Amino acid sequence: MSDPRNILIVVAHPEPHSFNHALAGEMADALRTAGHTVTISDLAAEGVRADIGRHDMTDPADPARFHVQGEQAYAARHGTFAPDIAREQARVAAADNVILQFPLWWGGPPALLKGWIDRVLSYGFAYVDGRRFDSGVFKGRRAMISVTTGGTPERFSDTGVYGPIGPLLMPIRKLALEYMGFDVAEPVISYGVPRTDGDARAEYLRAAASAALSLAALPVDPTDDWRTAIDTVPDGAWARKT
Repeated sequence: MSDPRNILIVVAHPEPHSFNHALAGEMADALRTAGHTVTISDLAAEGVRADIGRHDMTDPADPARFHVQGEQAYAARHGTFAPDIAREQARVAAADNVILQFPLWWGGPPALLKGWIDRVLSYGFAYVDGRRFDSGVFKGRRAMISVTTGGTPERFSDTGVYGPIGPLLMPIRKLALEYMGFDVAEPVISYGVPRTDGDARAEYLRAAASAALSLAALPVDPTDDWRTAIDTVPDGAWARKT
């Protein structure tokens, strides 16, 4: 096998007995059996908030005006992120591979996952000006999306009523993960889950575990760039100009 990896699986579903949790558990079991270290962030169970705001920081940069990037930069510089954000950032920083597991709701991820991206993959930690894609802070690491749908493969086909699923996943795949430097594998799609039988679900579980193992077998070269990204941001860069 490849060298052992540290792998973070982020699950964004409120029901612990959901198929999303089953997929996350199947991937985690397979990875651990192969000798990898796996952490599961169960966003609902761990009480991760979906809304960004002043509660994200324990000490404000500007008490009179909440500027998201300015407050995140200050928190990254001074270590004043709220405990849930600090915990999740530590998990991301330690991970060679990040796997996002979520259902497709109304053509996008649940608010829980979008909030995790907004709050945890913050300015000054996961990205800064001038560091994106090939120069992203997390270049050298790998990521994967595993998603469930209610719609069948036919509905998500080129001629189906929903159209291809790729454009729906693009905001997370390209404008979040790839933007931050991750090398992102092809997504694992479990189509039409409410309409599937036990055999089909077993195959989906097997496919997700196989994809997670394949991702863990690929080379990684993680750096500590996240530690110094904030150093490239001038102190007070986002302060109000009067």
